[in-house]
Order: sequence, then C-alpha cells, then structure tokens
Amino acid sequence: MNTRYNHKKAQRQRTTLAQHAFRVGAGHPSSQRHLPPRTRDPVGEAAVIPKRKQSQEYEPTKQCPEANGFYPDSEQCDKYYACLDGVHTERLCADGMVFNDYTPIEEKCDLPYNIDCTKRSKLQTPQSSLHCPRKNGYFGHEKPGICDKFYFCVDGKFNMITCPAGLVFNPKTGICTWPDEVGVTGCKSEDIFEFECPKVNESIAVTHPRYADPDDCQFFYVCVNGDLPRRNGCKLGQVFDEEKKLCDWARKVPDCADWYKDRLTDAELDELENPKPKTTTTKKPPRVRGPSRRKPKPKVVEEVEDTEE
Repeated sequence: MNTRYNHKKAQRQRTTLAQHAFRVGAGHPSSQRHLPPRTRDPVGEAAVIPKRKQSQEYEPTKQCPEANGFYPDSEQCDKYYACLDGVHTERLCADGMVFNDYTPIEEKCDLPYNIDCTKRSKLQTPQSSLHCPRKNGYFGHEKPGICDKFYFCVDGKFNMITCPAGLVFNPKTGICTWPDEVGVTGCKSEDIFEFECPKVNESIAVTHPRYADPDDCQFFYVCVNGDLPRRNGCKLGQVFDEEKKLCDWARKVPDCADWYKDRLTDAELDELENPKPKTTTTKKPPRVRGPSRRKPKPKVVEEVEDTEE
C-alpha cells in the first residue's frame, strides 16, 4: 500500500516539474533576453503591417499618401517609397525594372511591359553592357534588319534568343509576334517576306486564304483578311499541299516529294510518319524474401495454473 502511494506521489511531482520547465509566453525562452534590440526596418514592417492605427490623424504627403505602405514616385517609374508611420525611405528598382504600383502592401519591381509608365516616364541612368542597353530586360538586335533575334539580359549578362520561324521580336511587348503587329521599320511584313497576298473576291473565297511558299515546301502563307501575309510551317517530314491547302507527308505531294532528300533518310521519314509504339514497362515481380538470418526466438510455453484443488 505504501509502495503504490509513493509511486503516485512521484508521478505528480514529475508532472508539476514538467509544467514549470516548459513555460511559454512573453519573455521566454530566457536565453533570448540578452540579445540587443533590433533597429526598425521600414520596408519589412510596412510589408507586414501596411496600415497601422495612428495615435493621431495622419496628414498625407507627396511620397506617402498613407502612413504605411509602398508608393510610386510621381515622375520616375523605377523609383518608389517605403513608408512607415509617415516617414518615407526612397527605394530604386534594379536597372531595367520598374515599380509595380498595383497594391501598396507589396514591394515589387516588374518588367516595363507589364506596367503603365506613361504618367511617370522618367527612369534612372542606364547601366549598359554588351548587348544590354540596361542591366535587365528584353532588347532587340542592334543591327537593322535582324528582326527574329533578341537578347534577354539579367544583371548585365545577355542570352540571345531566336524567335520561331515567321515571327519577329516586338520591343513593345518583349515577346515574338507577327511582323504586321510590330510596326518597326525594317521588320514589317513587307520587309520580312518576299510575298504579296493576291487580291481575292471575299464573297467567293475564304477570309484567310493559304498559299504555298514559292521557295520552301515546308512553309506556307496565311493572308489575314486576304491582305496581311503571315508565314506558317508544317512539322518536320511534312510539306504544304497547295491543292488541299493543308500539311501532308512529303511522299504524298508530288511537287515536294524530294524536299527532305538531303536532310532526312527514307528510314527517318518513315519513322516520322509511322512512329513506333511506346514500349510499356512491365511491373517488377514482387520481391521474394528468403528466410530470416536472425536466430529464431525460443518459443515460450505458458504454464497453465492448475486451479483444481
């Protein structure tokens, strides 16, 4: 009886000690108390708490329309202000980027194609390098007439990219588009393509007629509204059938049957037209485990007490 009582008493003492050892709340753990106080970071605090309750009514300023948040400069698109309790800190995006002013609770710089900078068109002084007018962004080729190549610059280092066939780089959007959408001198449809859409009677013809490229069997032109040419291509191994107005395998179009003669073998063409079915992988048979290497435990035979008197 005494043994059972002492056991319960010891258990209660351990529980009490555990509760005291794992205290939580302000001031704990005590090992952090010696750390020096942190200086206030207006950018970090404004991001976490964009609108604090002020002890008195806030008077807006040019840099801080509200006491807390991130706000654009009124004249320069890549400059903005981090505001904390009405005190502003001037910030500048990386060269080539501009401030995204969609929401004051986020500090974000973006590519100029995604932001309207017409009302604050000023920018910082460019930090140019080889093929990069600014440190970051997409930029067209320097040489006039090279319209399908452009540079992607990150921190002043470039990577040249080539547009898909028939497309050119659009400096207004930073992507490859149709030449008739670019409007850049030397890169328009009439400059790129030596092809003029034939005049057709739209009442008896399709709205966007197709015509074979006279110099390349794999490509053809789509005349948008019968007027603007756009160059399209068939996939490898196929050519444009001018009679059917669609792409087909080269062997089926007599005028272009030998178009791939110097590029692909007959076997390669046949494999493109008749691809081999993908091999299905069979599941591995379940692993059969051998006998255990451990020594078998001795069987314990429980003794049954004889209750009979």
